[in-house]
Amino acid sequence: MHLPDFKVARTNTKIAYETKQFHLDERYRNQYKGKTCYLRTYGCQMNEHDSENIKGILEEMGFSMIDDYEQADLIILNTCSIRENAHNKAFGFLGRVKHLKEIKPEIMVGLCGCMAQEEVVAKKILEDYPWLNFVIGTHNFYELPYVLDQSLQEHKLQIEVYSREKDLVEGMPIERDNPYKAYINIIYGCDKFCTYCIVPYTRGRQRSRAKEDIIAEVKSLVEAGYQEVTLLGQNVNAYGKDLYTDYSLAELLADVAKTNIPRIRFMTSHPWDFTDEMIEVIASYPNIMPSIHLPVQSGSSRVLKRMGRRYSREEYLTLFHKMKEKIARCTISTDIIVGFPGESEEDFQETLSLVKTCKFDNAFTFIYSPRVGTPAAKLTDNLTKEEKEKRLHILNQLVNQYFLENNQKLVNTVLPVLIEGKFPKKEDSYFGYTDTNKLVNVSGNVKEGSIVPVLITDAKTWSLDGKVYNG
Repeated sequence: MHLPDFKVARTNTKIAYETKQFHLDERYRNQYKGKTCYLRTYGCQMNEHDSENIKGILEEMGFSMIDDYEQADLIILNTCSIRENAHNKAFGFLGRVKHLKEIKPEIMVGLCGCMAQEEVVAKKILEDYPWLNFVIGTHNFYELPYVLDQSLQEHKLQIEVYSREKDLVEGMPIERDNPYKAYINIIYGCDKFCTYCIVPYTRGRQRSRAKEDIIAEVKSLVEAGYQEVTLLGQNVNAYGKDLYTDYSLAELLADVAKTNIPRIRFMTSHPWDFTDEMIEVIASYPNIMPSIHLPVQSGSSRVLKRMGRRYSREEYLTLFHKMKEKIARCTISTDIIVGFPGESEEDFQETLSLVKTCKFDNAFTFIYSPRVGTPAAKLTDNLTKEEKEKRLHILNQLVNQYFLENNQKLVNTVLPVLIEGKFPKKEDSYFGYTDTNKLVNVSGNVKEGSIVPVLITDAKTWSLDGKVYNG
């Protein structure tokens, strides 16, 4: 049994790791043929992509995936730890599963993902959830076959969570959720250690995949007919810093663009690592989408310093305007936290002022959620819950205003839309996304998985309406 230890996770010493190929031991292949699994995923795109790999591994073990957890032989939660609400949802669902396991004790239940990497979660599971079969962390979820097998052989809870990075594993089986759009991990972990963020503790230090492995994966997706790839990382802009001296995300984006995949996106970006070279590459290749997620977190330089973000309000705005100037039709989305410890009314007004300047096309807004083990969790919280909720409400009213205004500017324009699916029970009615990542409800006779010109006919706060444009 290995339990997480934040003292080990937060040490600055990098450890050596190797790139290895995944190999499923033959004793596990089809071992559970005829068994079913329900997999529930919380959190970010990285978690969603991890779940695609987990499903791939499970299917090689013989499991088939189902959508009804009450009928499953195996239930797995792939969890998120970024905010307390994600914790509560996962533990709430485990409460329902506990009642089911009392009726059907043969059900296998496991928890993986970022919550598994937290000391407080491991302690809570040992005390309150000993009926689980296994807990496995982000650094070694590819060991799922062994850990599940051990839990059944020993008839007790297995917790296998490593506090530091393990090997970087290539060639894991994958069952992708979308037949047209694919996630590709290019870098794992983060070295920034923002004071509020738990990611460096749960995902480890920056570890970049070899460029050859990434390009090969993109080429295989092109051959399979995929229309879009999203390059993923907790801090995607730091790609290559740990692996190369003369190759960065700018060069990788250019190389991926040369594969002729129709659409390329990347996330999540840290403003501190966004270079002029990246902007030039994005502007130069039409298949790199002009849609960038650039979290600001706060409009106050004082709060940004307390957050450990390593840039000021002025530096963020300089980068923002540079992107808008040099990248045609560039749309920028962001993340914003309100109620960070020590945030004054003046600080909050600076955030509103920045929003009024940037007029973001989308924003994910949150009340600060303290995470045990992070430096910010020790700061004095000077705001009441009611004040935080009031600030979030004011912020959301403002950002929603700009979402609608930006969308209204697109009415009567023709935009390229990747058609992702059909609305059930609606004749000739589809949905898809523009190159600038706007959701569009499309009327007309089109083929799913195609990129078609769409005339925008109406705008809402969160979506657009349009019809196929035939010239």
